[in-house]
Formats: sequence, C-alpha cells, structure tokens
Amino acid sequence: MTKAPPPHLLRWLWRGYLAPHWRLLAVAMVLMAFEGSSLALFAAMMQPMFDGIFVEGRVEALWTVGLAVLAIFLVRAATSFGHRVLLTRISEVTAAALRGDLLAHLMRLDGRFHQDNPPGYLIERVQGDVAAINKIWAGIITGIGRDVVSVIALFAVALSVDWRWTLIALLGIPVLVTPALFAQRYVRRRARQAREVAAKMSTRLDEVFHGLETVKLNALEAYQSARYKALIRDRVRTETRAAAGQAAIPSLIDVMTGLGFLAVLFYGGAEIIAGNKTVGQFMAFFTAMSLAFEPLRRLGNITGLWQSAAASIERMQAIFAATPSVTSPARPAPAPQGPPRIELAEVHLAYDDTPVLRGATLTAEAGRMTALVGASGAGKSTVFKVLTRLVDPQSGSVTLGGVPVTDMALPDLRAMFSVVTQEAVLFDETIRENILLGRTDISDDRLMAAVEAAHVADFLPQLPLGLDSPAGPRGSALSGGQRQRVAIARALLRDTPVLLLDEATSALDLRSEALVQEAVARLSRGRTVLVIAHRLATVREADSIVVMEAGRVVDQGRHDELLARGGIYAELERMQFRDAG
Repeated sequence: MTKAPPPHLLRWLWRGYLAPHWRLLAVAMVLMAFEGSSLALFAAMMQPMFDGIFVEGRVEALWTVGLAVLAIFLVRAATSFGHRVLLTRISEVTAAALRGDLLAHLMRLDGRFHQDNPPGYLIERVQGDVAAINKIWAGIITGIGRDVVSVIALFAVALSVDWRWTLIALLGIPVLVTPALFAQRYVRRRARQAREVAAKMSTRLDEVFHGLETVKLNALEAYQSARYKALIRDRVRTETRAAAGQAAIPSLIDVMTGLGFLAVLFYGGAEIIAGNKTVGQFMAFFTAMSLAFEPLRRLGNITGLWQSAAASIERMQAIFAATPSVTSPARPAPAPQGPPRIELAEVHLAYDDTPVLRGATLTAEAGRMTALVGASGAGKSTVFKVLTRLVDPQSGSVTLGGVPVTDMALPDLRAMFSVVTQEAVLFDETIRENILLGRTDISDDRLMAAVEAAHVADFLPQLPLGLDSPAGPRGSALSGGQRQRVAIARALLRDTPVLLLDEATSALDLRSEALVQEAVARLSRGRTVLVIAHRLATVREADSIVVMEAGRVVDQGRHDELLARGGIYAELERMQFRDAG
C-alpha cells in the first residue's frame, strides 16, 4: 500500500545513532509488543462476554471476564508507560549526538562552504532538521513495535471468527494504493519546501538581530518586518499543504474502513439472523476490526511523517558528505620552535574566477615587526588566511621557519598564531571565559598578569561582577576599546610565537587607543609580528613595510627607504597626510 523508505537513509540513521542503544530499544520493543497484543486479547474477550454472560446468563463468568479485562488494561498501562519513557530517553540522547556531530562537522568545513550557506540555513539544519528526524524514527519504531503487532494480533482474532468477513472488511485496500503513492510524493515535495522556508526565516532573523543597530539607524523596522511576514505566509502555506498531504493517507484508511464495515454488516448480519453466527462472534469480530483500524491509521500517518523527515535526512547527509579541502597531512612535520621567519613565494589564490593574490612574494623576519600596507582589496587580509590555512593558495609556497604550512598538522600550525583584529570577536560568556576560552591549565596568577598587562583590570571595577561579568552577545556589553583589551589578554595567554594584527586601534578614541597600543607593544615583544596597517603613522617604526597592490607585493623596505623611492607608499603617505590636514 505504501512506498518503502529508501533503505540507505534508515541504514545511516540506525548505524550512526540508534545502534548503540539497541538494548534499550529491544526492551521498549518488547513492552510495545505487549501493549499492542493487549488490544487483541480485549477483542477476544467480547465473545465470552456476549455469548456467555449476556446471552446465556452465566453470572459466574462475570468475575472471570471482568478480572481478565482489568488485567489486560493494567498490563497495557504499565507497558505503555515503560516504552514511552525509554523511547523519550533514546530520542533525546540520539538527537543530542546528532546535533553535536553536525555542529562539529560544520566547524571543520572551509570558509567557502559557510559563504555559500548562511548561518540561518545551518541553524535550521542543526535544530529543525534534527527535530524532524527525531520525530519520525520514534514514530517508525512505535509503529513497528506496537501498531504492527496490534494489527497482526487483531486480524488474527478477526480471522479466527470468520476469514470471509475479514476479506470483505479489507476490500477497500486496492482503492488506497494509487492515491497513497501520490500523497507520499506530494508530502516529500512540500516538506522540502517547508524546510527551505524555515531556513530562510532563520537566516532573516539572524541578519536582523546581528544588524539591529543598522536597522534602527536606517528606519528599516517596517521593511524587515514585511520581509519576515512574507516568509511567514510562505511557511504557513507550505506547512498547510504538507499537512494536507500527510493527513490524506489516514483519511483514505477511514474510507476503506467505512466500505469494509458496510459490506460486513450486510453479509455478516444476514448470517447472524439466519443463526449461522452468534452475537458474541460478531462483537468479537467487530471489536477486533474497529480496534485494528486505529493502529492502521497511525501506520498510514507514519508514511507521511517519513516523507517529511526523509527530506531533512537527505539534506543532513549532504552536509556530512561535504568535506574540507584544507586538512592536516598524513605525516605532519613538527612545527618550528621559537619566533619563525615567514616567507611567501609566488603565491597565487583566486576565489572562483576572481584573483586575490597574484604571485605575492614577501618575507617577515623572525622576531621582528613587518607591516602590510595598501589600498582596500590589495590582498592584505588574504595573506593572514593563507598563513593560518583558512584557505590554501592554488600555487606558490608559504613557510614558517622554513617549514611549509601544508606540512604541519592544522592544530600545530594554528597554535603558532595569536590574532587581534579590528573587530574583537567575543562570545556571550563571562569576560573570564572569553579570555580563557575553555583552558583549565591557567593559574589565577597568570590570568591576572594577562588582565593587568592588557589593561583589562582598568575597567573591571566598573562592572558588577568583575571578571565574571557577562560580555553580552558578541561582546555588546563592552565598549570597542574594552573588547580589544579582552582580545589582547586572550592573545597574551596563548603566548604564541607569531602575532597577527589587523590594526586593532583604528576605530578607537584617543585614550582607548593609547591603552591598546601599550598592550599591543607588550604583546609584540619576542614575537614575529605581522600587522595590517590602515594608518601609516602607526607603522613608521616597523622593521619592514610590505606594500601591496592588486594582490601583488610591489615594494618592501623601511619607512624612510620607501618614501625616498617614491611610488605607491609615498602616494599613500601624501593622501593620508592631506586627509588628516
């Protein structure tokens, strides 16, 4: 009657997440089998109840039949309670494991994947799709363990009364086949649409909440609200259509039930009137078939639920099938010790057909400060990305201390860098957690030394809980200068040989800038420092300045040397001096 779910989807779900809990599942299945068979026992009691008690008038049978019915329902209550608790436990544990694995996998994927898939879509995959999958597997197991047993046992009771009546009651099954198949395809198609609309809604909310200041300053409240309401209308429409298709299958079973009972009533009623069958036999058959059609309806509903969940499983499998292009080598080389010399040689990198680095070649001497300057889009930030292997170039070499970055294990490579950018990224945790980032090997004395050196201690008395005050979403409870100082304290604790600075003071007021500059100076001591300079005045004392234009290194030297040669650097200096005047 129904199309079987693709086996690879169920196999993936079973092997990956349900198999470890097979013992609890087995216990739940036994309990569900007892619950399912109890309906058949109840239906079987109808014949002695009607024929023995009501027709023949045997009063002594009242206690026997009555206690038997009570026992049936007590067993049903206990088994129902037991399997529901077990399935809920398994359901929550497997959903937690699936969400955890999905998030861990998403964090390993390359930046390009995350450019193509906005946060709202990925949030919906982790939350909404897992919820849909969790719902269906519990329904399938309940259907197999309880409803299938119920249907088989109840049909067995019906067949024991009269096999002809049973066949007549099921004559509507052929009517169901074609409409049910169409309904399943319709449900899966609508379910896919509903999940996509849900992802767009999550994306819209993510963008609105992260850009709330921009929304307010540009009076976009009505505009953004209208866009979200349009998505809501799409969601209502697609969910309603999916629900309609899903409800069609059990409704078709109701049609079959009505046709079957009508036929049995005419055929069986004539036999009872003729004395060929007893009233008790008819009531046992009637009860068995009546009770059988309810689990049949639930089984029919499962097929609709499966179509909805299958769409989520397919999308989730597609995410798990995505693999990062940046990985650790099979035999990683040891990372260099101490501050390394950084070299890029003829590095070419393009995103699709857009070149970003065009044969970039530069050197940053060990233990010294090298500045990258150039117009926006010159490729300065991309140099940071290829150094840390957030992206790999198509050609050329990148080395640290003579070791190619591609020869090192990713954790070892990234453990060599501390990064402080213009926008210090803080999490919605306490200031302490934002500095420690989960590390438990840092003593209180060492933590407080970093807090003092980064001038975080200067503003702690203003906060209600000091270091344990919440930083707020994305650090919103702190000012820009405070966020930068927290990021510098974090970098001090990392104590790495290389420091990457995307000029951390360019957006600060004079007082905050002075404090952050002092903290950066402390952080830079004894390290190889590479700094992206937006204001040339801040890098005049750099040991070397690399001038970039359109993805190429066009000059390198000290401040005075570059000015004497003229060219792009001298022009940038004149422009900034003129703008400052």
